[in-house]
Amino acid sequence: MERKARAAAESGVLLLVIAGILVALNALSALGVYKRADITKTERFKLSKGSGTLVAQMKQTMKVDAYVTKGLPKLDAFVRDLRDLLQEYKDAGHGKFDYEIVEAKDDEQKKVAKDAGLVEQPFGEASATDEKAAVALGFMGLVFKYGPEKDAIKFLDPGRNDGLEFWITNKIREVTDKADDKKHKIGVLTGHDEMKLTEANLVPAQMGKPNMQEIVTKNFPFYSFQDVDLKNGDSAIDESIDGLIITQPGKDLSEKELRRIDEFVLRGKAVVLYASAVNVKANDASMNATLSSHGLEKLLEGYGIEMKKEVVLDKGLSYRINMLTQGGIASRAFPDVLLSADDPRFSGNETLLDTSFPAFFRMTDMALPFASPLILHADKQPEATVKAVVRTSPASKSVGGDTVDLKPFQNWAQQLKKGDWSQFVVAATTEGTLKTAFPAGDKQGIETPEKSARPARVLVISSSQFLANPFARAGNGQEMGQMGMMMPMGGDEQLQQLAGQYAQQALTQTILSFKNTLDWLGGDSELLAVSAKILSEPNLVYGEVSKAKWDENDTEAELKKRDEEMKATRKSTQTKAQWLLILGLPLLFAVYGLLRWRSRLAARENVSLA
Repeated sequence: MERKARAAAESGVLLLVIAGILVALNALSALGVYKRADITKTERFKLSKGSGTLVAQMKQTMKVDAYVTKGLPKLDAFVRDLRDLLQEYKDAGHGKFDYEIVEAKDDEQKKVAKDAGLVEQPFGEASATDEKAAVALGFMGLVFKYGPEKDAIKFLDPGRNDGLEFWITNKIREVTDKADDKKHKIGVLTGHDEMKLTEANLVPAQMGKPNMQEIVTKNFPFYSFQDVDLKNGDSAIDESIDGLIITQPGKDLSEKELRRIDEFVLRGKAVVLYASAVNVKANDASMNATLSSHGLEKLLEGYGIEMKKEVVLDKGLSYRINMLTQGGIASRAFPDVLLSADDPRFSGNETLLDTSFPAFFRMTDMALPFASPLILHADKQPEATVKAVVRTSPASKSVGGDTVDLKPFQNWAQQLKKGDWSQFVVAATTEGTLKTAFPAGDKQGIETPEKSARPARVLVISSSQFLANPFARAGNGQEMGQMGMMMPMGGDEQLQQLAGQYAQQALTQTILSFKNTLDWLGGDSELLAVSAKILSEPNLVYGEVSKAKWDENDTEAELKKRDEEMKATRKSTQTKAQWLLILGLPLLFAVYGLLRWRSRLAARENVSLA
């Protein structure tokens, strides 16, 4: 009896100690003294290394005034997360970053907030217990002060804290670059009827006229774009340019112009090509493509990347859109628009989307319209790394000729009868000490070294309309003057319907990939993890779900059925994992407790017998 009483007393004391620890931890948490740990693969809940490096390397001290509104559960939770994030910036800044949380309650504080550009507005939150809704009026924004510069994020949505670090870091970068007179100049090749970054080709005409350059310069004003006209090769590329972008040309580049681009690369610069051999004209609803790489193949072959005069049709990873038809909702596939995906079931030389590469960092999928296959020749650049970063599925074919019919509403089975099924590279990079792409032949007055003095980089995304919405570009009518304004006239309604869905599903990834590529061109790759914070959390991958298999005789209905079977298998695996987490772990602890209890009983019996 005495032994049982002592054991009971010890258990009671242990419970009291545990309870005391929990009470103390809760009290410290209520006072704001706590530490959180992030164990996610993407470090989603802690400050990215790039953000920390940015504030640590600032030349002056930055002060951020966070104007917040409290009083509602959702607002309080958001303010807590915001405070935690700003504290992480402060810790990483080592004295170069500071912040203050401000609740603007009096007229003077409100005036200061409004003078900084913030807007006072109502915040509402419905009650979970009754039909009443609570409303609070106030501010939710940030004011940044750095040297002579001052700027603001005028509004933060308390309903979304994902991407918060993305916008804060980019604003810090914008303000510091402006104060420190730091510029990021990106050259854009012109003079060959290229697809322009200023072309309004992202959404259907009725949704407005945004363009890629406008989106980037508005949200990331530390980047500026400069036209580069080679003037048939007589003009060299400005050395102050960080990197060069080449979009789909409509005319051939001369060898002298190609040698000027090679001259730029050999200075240790970076070049990215958003181009393929597939040329589809704007405002052409027939979408009849002509196949020509306009001389770019001569440059790329020297860097170990051969571009074929073909278009890829991917049956396995076709871009799909659900459309409303007379018979109901129907899924339509477009094999000329590849939707590559981050699928770990494909690895090594079969990897579909290399999400470790800057342009596609941590992205779940990426649309590549009108791609041409690339063949890599690493022996052409022995001191550099030549590697694929995007591939098609194994159920792909390439189609050649002078022209290819790419109109969306056709029987693609006829096109897919040509050629052999294979997996193709559609994006590749060459990085390192690069040899000149033109080691022989007439130099045409352009003197270049045999190889680059420092590491250089070339990226080829073999998709002629990667930076566009292919359905909007073909389906929007031509602009014509009417009543003193340029208005789109005509257009194809079906293509515009497709364009609306494409804009919703694919453009966010495209814009972020372009922004990441600009960081890569400018040598700011450390900020890639920051950009990834604005993306949704990637899906879990379960090993029981087998790799998809494709058959060349599969019909559209069979492909759709296989998709449904894959989803059902994934759902079943998810359900098993869910119940394992709900019941399995508690049962495991229960079994462990039972075994410990039996072990203690056995030990006591042995002591009694002794």
